[in-house]
Amino acid sequence: MKKILTLIALTVFFFSSAYAQRMYDSGGRQIGRVDSERYYDGSGRQIGRVDGSSIYDGSGRQLGRIDGDQVYNSSGSQIGRIDGERLYSGSGSQMGRIDGERIYDGSGRQIGRADGLRRMQMIIYFYFFM
Repeated sequence: MKKILTLIALTVFFFSSAYAQRMYDSGGRQIGRVDSERYYDGSGRQIGRVDGSSIYDGSGRQLGRIDGDQVYNSSGSQIGRIDGERLYSGSGSQMGRIDGERIYDGSGRQIGRADGLRRMQMIIYFYFFM
């Protein structure tokens, strides 16, 4: 479930599309979608949303925020950063990367893909829902 949730916060900061954007696991199975500023799992249950730069889970609890290339948890501690297409933990180790619509973990293994999602949308999914 954690991996499914992560594929859906590499996901939301800037939504402009009016149609639902889908997320898939490495086997091609749809595991969720992003519709406007809301995130849904594969069964259609809302698991998160974005309001400005703040990210919330499905219960409305704030998970964190993104400020420029810095990612913070709900306590305000930096938990990661974004450098181009690479994602790093708060301690500086590479957690993953994005290459087009493909999403990779820190070891270089493809963990999923997203159709039409912007880079910042996928970052939110990766940090807060995986």
